[in-house]
Amino acid sequence: MAATSKSKKLKRLVSVQRQLEKMAESDLAATTRYRHEVNESMDVVIQAIGSIDGIHSLFTQHYSERFGRLSVRDQQLAGIQQVQEMKIMRERAKGDRLEENMKEARTLEERGEADESIYDLVDQLILINTPASSKVEKP
Repeated sequence: MAATSKSKKLKRLVSVQRQLEKMAESDLAATTRYRHEVNESMDVVIQAIGSIDGIHSLFTQHYSERFGRLSVRDQQLAGIQQVQEMKIMRERAKGDRLEENMKEARTLEERGEADESIYDLVDQLILINTPASSKVEKP
């Protein structure tokens, strides 16, 4: 089994972390969409309460209860939305940190490879300048 470099491992972790970030963004988008629907429902209920149509006056108690439930739901969704926004920021920060570590590891690996190639060149030069036998004397 071939050894996997640290930068490749970190690259996989960055990929996973970015996927978690996208999932958190998707959750936030769904919550925002649902909160928008709740706000639209609240607007419809307010219009019905303020309507001068006789049929709506019979249901004002029902409308006020509905508006109260929608208000509570909107507050709950606002709290959930705030938590999800913080989660996105946390996931993004983790991803950025992992990406920085990956770049640093890649730089260190490239530097190590360059050092190794220089050592190989030095070894080759030493081998070229070394006589085949130590018994051979120079004339």
